[in-house]
Amino acid sequence: MKATKNMIDRRTFLQGFATSMAAGLLLPRKLLAVEPDFTIGIQLYTIRDLVQKDFIGTLKILSKIGYNSVEAAGYNDRKFYGLTPKEYHLICRENGIQALSTHSNVNTGNAAKVIEDTAGGGMKYLVLPSIPKEMRQTADDYKKIADDFNLIGEKCNASGIRFGYHNHAFEFEKTEGEIPYDILLERTDPALCFMQVDFYWMVWAGHDPVEYFNRFPDRFELWHVKDMKSTDDRESTEIGKGIINFTGLFKLKDKAGMKYFFVEQELFKLDAVESINMSYQYLHNLLESNRR
Repeated sequence: MKATKNMIDRRTFLQGFATSMAAGLLLPRKLLAVEPDFTIGIQLYTIRDLVQKDFIGTLKILSKIGYNSVEAAGYNDRKFYGLTPKEYHLICRENGIQALSTHSNVNTGNAAKVIEDTAGGGMKYLVLPSIPKEMRQTADDYKKIADDFNLIGEKCNASGIRFGYHNHAFEFEKTEGEIPYDILLERTDPALCFMQVDFYWMVWAGHDPVEYFNRFPDRFELWHVKDMKSTDDRESTEIGKGIINFTGLFKLKDKAGMKYFFVEQELFKLDAVESINMSYQYLHNLLESNRR
């Protein structure tokens, strides 16, 4: 993706950052404070239109709401949203946001470059968002994919980051009598590969996340917190407005092995900023009640 004028001018950013450092300007207060009570993240794909129009302005909106971490979904040509990894990390940090994770199309062929850029962006996690259809036709295909995940995970570990895979619904469609998602979980080494569970798609496919937590504890290090309407279209909706029992799921976060989570919503009926604010408030209240 090429950077737009509204995203950021690279030279202007670098000059401004250097000037700020030379003048000894303070970072935002929240960066100097103690660790926040909760890490509440958002997958930037959720607000992709806002990000495309004004990247920095969108980060300011997120920070004002209370979001303090993001997962990228804009890695192309070794840049994140048109920014070098270092620029991306610094501009997030300047706005009180931790660049924590990225969805990037990584494979055994390009792993070295993608890992280098992920680590260069200060991120802790590299997540493969999906598997092309032509690569997943048979059970043996999934076994090969799992073996590749182990190889990528080993390289990630060597660079100080964690590798994971994000599910949709197709991983739960039986292939030659086997559930592909189970193949991936059973064949990957927990030390090398975790699963980023997308609750919306798992429930869409007719499977119970709690069952997977019980069968495969500690394997679900990152979560996509995405809710589902009870209507026939089963559209995604604001967290707490749908049918997924996030109160119960968060009580099992330790069993699942969850470290961080990201809000995600595919479509909006309300204003996007209003929607993500509603999701934030619901989750903040939920975490606060669980702490009592």
